[in-house]
Amino acid sequence: MEVNVYNIKGEDTGRKVTLNESIFGIEPNDHAIYLDVKQFMANQRQGTHKSKERSEISGSTRKIGRQKGGGGARRGDLNSPVLVGGGRAFGPKPRDYYFKLNKKVKALARKSALAYKAQKQAIVVVEDFTFDTPKTKEFLATTKNLKVSDKKLLMIFPEANKNVYLSARNVKKASVQTVSGLNTYRVLDAEVVVVSENALSAIDKILS
Repeated sequence: MEVNVYNIKGEDTGRKVTLNESIFGIEPNDHAIYLDVKQFMANQRQGTHKSKERSEISGSTRKIGRQKGGGGARRGDLNSPVLVGGGRAFGPKPRDYYFKLNKKVKALARKSALAYKAQKQAIVVVEDFTFDTPKTKEFLATTKNLKVSDKKLLMIFPEANKNVYLSARNVKKASVQTVSGLNTYRVLDAEVVVVSENALSAIDKILS
């Protein structure tokens, strides 16, 4: 699959690049995508939830009713889970939601996400560029030139590009990522993926 290469002015450079068929041309695997996104979302959870159990409630331990003959269920102290203000039975405890996922499954998920974008023709290849200083105005002009300013976009670079990152930081619908930090969720979450030429080569090396 061939795509045109544009510059930051939105002009067609007259050059084309061929997207790697083993990455952008595969049949997407939905289950691998599900597992990778599930792991990503699980890792975002703090896991600090906590409720007090019966032994942790501050209250009298006096037995509040006789054992038999009261006409109702047996009750212990005021901390009982069946009473208002009592402890919670089997409540949540702090925990880590991380789970293991094989590297090959994660790679397949990323390939599948990129393949979906290729199928929808939602991948724009741009010449390598940077800004002299961080300027949101320049970043917005670039997205406008590339005709992606009205879409939620993900911009991918081969390595950290500080000035571009800082320029895009305040743009609500834009995200800048390096190839090493690329993940399935961010690719799927974007409406269009803008990739620099060198980033394509880096993606080939990592996922091929």
